[in-house]
Amino acid sequence: MKKLFSKALVVSSVLLLLISCKKEEPVTATIDINQIKKEIQAKENEFADTYNTGVVKEIGYFADGAITFPQNNQPVIGKEAIIEYLKSHVDSISKGRKISFTTTEVFPSKDGEQVVEIGYYKVLDSTNTVVNSGNYMTLFVKKDGKYYSLRDMSTSDLPN
Repeated sequence: MKKLFSKALVVSSVLLLLISCKKEEPVTATIDINQIKKEIQAKENEFADTYNTGVVKEIGYFADGAITFPQNNQPVIGKEAIIEYLKSHVDSISKGRKISFTTTEVFPSKDGEQVVEIGYYKVLDSTNTVVNSGNYMTLFVKKDGKYYSLRDMSTSDLPN
């Protein structure tokens, strides 16, 4: 009887140990890609609307440590430097021209805290003729429930 009790105690101890060591799977957030795409497109629309006014200001688009890689230029590092760069180049867009951005794809991280956006842009003159167009890629990070651009770059469809 003692042997049977000892075996039962050993078996139940081993089972208890195995059960307690079971690795719990992390809870993954449900990602709504369509909602994220809408949020990112809204950020792009806000950016275009502000830029098209010809008055570049703090628009809540860039993260503090953002870097942008503008066409035919060196990288611009930091939110304030990017805003100053945009201010110095706003005349190339705003005088009778309008820029627009279209988000074509988003690739969110599993937790939705980072999103890579792929899209295209176009610049129209006052007669709605396309004077420039191209593609871009932006890495967004989420802070306080909102997405901010951390890295972005674009390329023109026009020949050099």
